[in-house]
Amino acid sequence: MACPLPDLSEGSADAMAAADAPSAPAITTLDQTPLATAFVIHEVVYPEDGRGWNQRLEELGFLPGERVLVLTRGRPGGDPLAVRVGHSTFALRRAEAACVRVRPWPIAAVKP
Repeated sequence: MACPLPDLSEGSADAMAAADAPSAPAITTLDQTPLATAFVIHEVVYPEDGRGWNQRLEELGFLPGERVLVLTRGRPGGDPLAVRVGHSTFALRRAEAACVRVRPWPIAAVKP
């Protein structure tokens, strides 16, 4: 089961709101991120029948503001994912990773 993302098809309300947003960083799900690229957790959205996923992911440290990256994907099929959150590494099912919404990690802070 995958957690749904907003409908960003042309003409949808979500797409129009995204177009009006002032250069907001792109939000995607953890299962869709490239390998070895740092992201920050934006939010975690749980399916109704998540069977305790919220407690498990929170206990592992999947909290808004935490840095996260996918180290590798299992073969064949890309399941499970080896994911680093903070200083720890865990195996997540793709369905769990699909519930973790992330945005790009800042590469460097720009000082005026």
